[in-house]
Order: sequence, then C-alpha cells, then structure tokens
Amino acid sequence: MTEAGHRVCSVSVDLDSLACYHAIHGLPAPPDSAREVVLVRALPRFLDLFARRGIRATLFFVGRDVEDAAAAAAVGEAARAGHEVGNHSYTHPYDLARRPRQVIDAEVRRAHDVLAAAAGPGGGPVGFRAPGYGLAPEVLAALGDHGYRYDSSVFPSWPYYAAKAAVMAWMRLGGRRSASVASPPGDLLAPTEPYRPDVRRPWRRGQAPVVELPVAVAPTTRLPAIGTAIVAGPPWLTTRILEAMRSRRFFNLELHGVDLCDARADGVPEALVARQPDLRVALGEKQRRLEAALDRIAHDFAFEPLKDVAAIVQRYGRF
Repeated sequence: MTEAGHRVCSVSVDLDSLACYHAIHGLPAPPDSAREVVLVRALPRFLDLFARRGIRATLFFVGRDVEDAAAAAAVGEAARAGHEVGNHSYTHPYDLARRPRQVIDAEVRRAHDVLAAAAGPGGGPVGFRAPGYGLAPEVLAALGDHGYRYDSSVFPSWPYYAAKAAVMAWMRLGGRRSASVASPPGDLLAPTEPYRPDVRRPWRRGQAPVVELPVAVAPTTRLPAIGTAIVAGPPWLTTRILEAMRSRRFFNLELHGVDLCDARADGVPEALVARQPDLRVALGEKQRRLEAALDRIAHDFAFEPLKDVAAIVQRYGRF
C-alpha cells in the first residue's frame, strides 16, 4: 500500500443503471432489456481495461441492482480480481441526504449486506458514495455507526453545480422534472483534498470518525476532473484538466458505467441517447480517450483503491 506523501490516483466507477439516467432526464423507465446494460456490458469492459493496466479500482454498486445471481457473481469476480467494492446505496435515491435518518440507515445497511455477501470474505464495503453527490450530517453519522472508513460524496465543483442548476431549470420550463436534486451549498467550497469532516458541517474540516475523499476538481477553477470530461469533453479541455491535476497529491478520478457503454450495440434507448452527451460518442473513441488519459496519469501517480487512501488519512490525519 502507498504511504503518506506519495502521489496517488484512485480510479472509481459509479455503476448506476440506465434507469438512474432516465430519472435524471425525466424520462419513463427504460425497457427491461436495458436495465442491466451497465453491469452486463460496461462492467466487463472496465475490468478488462483495468486488468491490462494493473489498476485496482473502486467499484460503487447499487445494492438493489446486484441481488440476482448473475449480478452477484460479477461483484464477486471483481472483488477476487483485487478491486474494492463500494456502497452506492440500496435504491439510488438522489435525495438521500434529505431523507429521514432511518431511511438513510436502511439504504446503507441493505446495500452493505447485499454487497458483502456478493463480494465474499473480507470484500465488504468500507466506503460510500451518495447518489448524485452531496454529504449531509445524517449520512455521515449513519456511515460512522456502520463502521465505514470513508465517504467519497463531496464534489466541490461550482461550475458543475451551476451547469446542473441550469439544466434542471430548463427541464422545469419544458414541463419535465428531474429526479436529481441540488447538493448542499457548502459542498461547493469544501476542501478539495482528503480531510476529516466536521460532524455537523461535513463540508468543513473537523473530527468525524469517517474521512472524506472528495471527487477530483482542477485546482483554482474547480472544473470537474471526472470521466465524463475525459470521454465526451473537448480534447483541449481534457488536456488542460489533466495537466492541472499534476499539482495534486491525490487524484480521485470518478468514472461512470455509461462511460463505456455502446449506445447502439448495447441497446440503449434512443430517448436517453438524445439527452446524454457521452452516449453519443462511439465506444471505440471513448475507450481510446480513457486509455490515453490513464496512461498519462500513470506518469505522475500510482494507482490505489480509495480504501487504501482512506487508511492513510485515518492514520496520519492527512494525505
């Protein structure tokens, strides 16, 4: 495991189903044939990519999505390959941070039980990422009570939230309603490096038992340094973001399952493709961009799963 002071990139993948994206865009639920596209089609592509590059990643699964035997087997395969299995809630409610404490507890616990059983001995989750980002005191408290080591829900990018608010407002004007919600305002200016949160104001430093590993943003501009920018953004912007991230000691690179979906071959509904820009980029091009970005990152960072970074922060109070 990498020690404090070394430069580390943690690659994580949020394996949200296509139903989550339909909800974001105010679309009806996708057909049954498309419900398992991310786990059946995209996940094996990620595992193959990581195996070829020797990357141990963190995979955030939604508990409800892995209750059938085939999906549970995929979780177990990923864990045996050395990847970390992370908790992404049980039903992926975008308003989790606004739910009552008992609902939050149930979302964390039910997903944990399903994922721990699928991952096998020693593979149960120790980290959590909230649906749609955002960390509330009640979520932080629930994670502490469940013995979690870290959270990775804070996304301190004001440009991202400004764009998100604009899209949601435009949808309302058009009579469509998004399932997505605005994150706590404090997240916009939260620390960009790993920190121990305040239990009542988790966007500030404090002494919570659970450490926070923020999703990567570029220095100064706080532009999102995530997979969507790499696979679907203009190449010049990707180059600038990756160059800026070289000044960081920790690069928390968040990807999504749809980043390696092939809209046509995987049978993604056309209504979603029309609204999700990354689904309009050919799979081969997305793979090329992502592999090039990982190769570039490898020049400056060692790859480690999020749980290893959290262990360092827990031990030393910093990274």
